[in-house]
Amino acid sequence: MQDSSTISFVANAEEAGRRLDAFLAGKIDGWSRSKLQRIISDGDCLVNDQTAKPSYKLRENDEIEIELSEASGDSFEPESIPLDIVFEDEYLAVVNKRAGMVVHPGAGISSGTLANALAYHLGFGISDFGNGPSDEQSKVQNLKSKIGLVHRLDKDTSGLILVAKSEEMLEKLSEQFRERTVFKSYVALVHGEIEENEGEIEAPIAREKHNRTKMGVRAHGRYALSLWRVKKRFAKFTLVVVEIKTGRTHQIRVHMAHINHPVVGDETYNAGRDKTVHDLTIRKAIADLGRFFLHAEKLSFTHPVTGERMNFTAPLPAELTEFVQLLEY
Repeated sequence: MQDSSTISFVANAEEAGRRLDAFLAGKIDGWSRSKLQRIISDGDCLVNDQTAKPSYKLRENDEIEIELSEASGDSFEPESIPLDIVFEDEYLAVVNKRAGMVVHPGAGISSGTLANALAYHLGFGISDFGNGPSDEQSKVQNLKSKIGLVHRLDKDTSGLILVAKSEEMLEKLSEQFRERTVFKSYVALVHGEIEENEGEIEAPIAREKHNRTKMGVRAHGRYALSLWRVKKRFAKFTLVVVEIKTGRTHQIRVHMAHINHPVVGDETYNAGRDKTVHDLTIRKAIADLGRFFLHAEKLSFTHPVTGERMNFTAPLPAELTEFVQLLEY
């Protein structure tokens, strides 16, 4: 999942008794109450380090923290950026995102994102705007309401991501994620040789108290479950397939580090393991990779309109394939 912007508030005496969703709608510009309700329901809003319902009634001195991982309606412009469209119809699209591309504008990033590219693809690429700039601006505003990125990928994670083309499709697809009927699996190269062939990691995840950009396994965190199996073993490394049953921020990276097999190239969670690799050629290759070895390989969901089960696969990008080939020699 991608890095996102986290905002914190403390409720005062006058705000006590207000619903959580109404409170946030009044505090955060450019966000509708319905979108905030969805974020709260998805567990991306904490009150006193605990998840809450949109209807929760605030108390004085409640500490509220919300993770905003989508762009507000007026924060970005369409940009002509090439996209690898795996599938598209009038209702949704599946995109194979390259590593290095941020999904949503935010936290000082307003251009070059997947949302910028989709705004262009969904509108400028297929429509004529008419004669005046006002017509174009109106069209752009309409486009922004149609960009529905249903889930997230970290900047340096490549692979499949699902896009809804309307608010209705966004809600229906998001419901499948909430009900955990969406299948998502990733390929990751991790440090160390895993002896078992498969296993599961059931460990709650929360944001670090003293480093809000970093997640960790914490007793008070949100439930998280990852299933893994070995794909191939190398000297000092293991290639694994990880299926995530929940969609927590940095879930695979945190969970694999938790069992002492952190993702290769992930400086945030691998505690410097990249720099201690004995083979100098491989150590240099990791540094040159410029990303971590994590790829969203498979995605499966039910089409909200046709009812058909949709299955997609994205092969490893060239830089990851070449790195695996290096390990094989």
